[in-house]
This record gives sequence, C-alpha cells and structure tokens, in this order.
Amino acid sequence: MPLHHAVLALLTAKPAHGYELKSSFEEAVGDQWGGLNIGHLYQVLDRLARDGLIESERQPQPVKPDRVVHRLTPAGRAELDRWLAEPVTPARGYRDDFFLKVMAAVRSGDPAVLTAVLGRQRAHLLRQLHALAGARASTSTSVEDLLITAAELHIRADLGIVDAAEKTLPSETAKRTLTAEATDTAGAESAPGSPEPRRAVG
Repeated sequence: MPLHHAVLALLTAKPAHGYELKSSFEEAVGDQWGGLNIGHLYQVLDRLARDGLIESERQPQPVKPDRVVHRLTPAGRAELDRWLAEPVTPARGYRDDFFLKVMAAVRSGDPAVLTAVLGRQRAHLLRQLHALAGARASTSTSVEDLLITAAELHIRADLGIVDAAEKTLPSETAKRTLTAEATDTAGAESAPGSPEPRRAVG
C-alpha cells in the first residue's frame, strides 16, 4: 500500500521514531496531501515490523518515556525497490460522487435541477483553483509543488467534464420530461371514469 511504502522510503535515509516519520512525511508532501494521523502511522509501523520489512528497537530516555526507533531491513529495501519499479495502476472503474449526483439530476426530468447541480460544481471547482494558486505561493519543496500542479490539472479536467455535461445532458433531461408527460397523459386517458373517445357516426 502506498503509505506503507512511503514509510519505507522515509527510513532509507536513517532510522527514525514515529513522530520523526510523521514530521518528515508532512514536510515532504505538504498540506495538499493532508496530515498523517499518528495512530494510523503506528499501525503501519506494526504491520511493517510483522512483515519483517523494518526492525524496531526500544531506546530508554532519562526523562521522557522510552522511544521506539525503526530501521529498514534488507527485505524492506527490496520491497521498496519492487514497488518503485511498478507503474501506478488506478482502481478498477471510475467512481466519483459527482456522477451519481448528475445521474439523479438527469433522472429528475427537470432541466433546472441539472443546471443548478452543474453550476454549483463549477463554482466549487473554481474556488479550489483559486485556493491552490494561494497554496503554491507558500510551497517549500518541489514535490509539494508537483502535487499542487497535479491537483490543478485534475480540477481543470473536472471543469472540462462539467462543460461536456452542460452540452450533452440537457437534451436527455428534456427528453425524460416529455416521456414523463406523455406517460401521465396516457395514464389519465385510460383511468377509470375518463370519458371515452368519440366514435365516428355513419
């Protein structure tokens, strides 16, 4: 898993304890990735130790509680090399909550609902782009700068999807509206108590 391998990468320079690894990780990737939960990190370290990828040594301290220092094993180095040699494969399929929301808006049969959903999404994405421009001004590493670039490219791609939705989906929504109205009309005509259509006389 990527976080497990990131921890192995951080240990290639020197042995470190948990809070050192947390600080090193957050410094390396910056705010865009998000903070690393120390409890989760300790779970990762426990798993790496069980798998023989790191060794952990408890070191007593005169005043503070003992600290546990972790170091990479040869097996850990080999696993890191294997992971680095493989391309990143995205998860199967393409899942995004936005597409579920678009599906719901189309099936509502109300073009105004679809227009509102797409408009709100566009405004949200533009706000994200603006925030990233501000974040770039305070980047401290080239990796963090690259992460911001990746985020910007993803957002611009999402804006392109909103553009495509605005061009192609209103006609389908309108079609659903017409279909629903035709169904309602047909149902009303065949409902009990409805006047029978006039028959031609002659």
